[in-house]
Amino acid sequence: MEEKSKLAEGILDQVADAVIYANRSGAIIRWNRASAALFGFSAEEALGQNLDLIIPEHLRASHWRGFEAATTIGVMKLQGRPTLTRGLHKSGRKLYVEMTFAIVKDEAEGEVLGSVAMARDVTDRVERERAASRSS
Repeated sequence: MEEKSKLAEGILDQVADAVIYANRSGAIIRWNRASAALFGFSAEEALGQNLDLIIPEHLRASHWRGFEAATTIGVMKLQGRPTLTRGLHKSGRKLYVEMTFAIVKDEAEGEVLGSVAMARDVTDRVERERAASRSS
């Protein structure tokens, strides 16, 4: 089992997308290398912190309403569907990120343990698309 766990950790640290796991209270428990590259916070800085670390202030209330609902009922409205949103870099710069979310449940009991998100930076693409639409 330990070898399987090490393999899973190695895979998570090698994928190109940010993978962030937060427990039911919204504390960051897993933060892979791509998360550090995307948001600018090292694992040491992010682990144990609240998800507000990477959520722009104007989106926090709606994020937490959705997070609470999802962890309470065990289903997410956006489960598995990519969604464009904003993220917050350590520098304070706002990013456009495409994210997918999933609820993580205990296999035996089916109890909600937390939420996992996969994210990628799409800032350049979104800004190019917006510039093109303004110039046409």
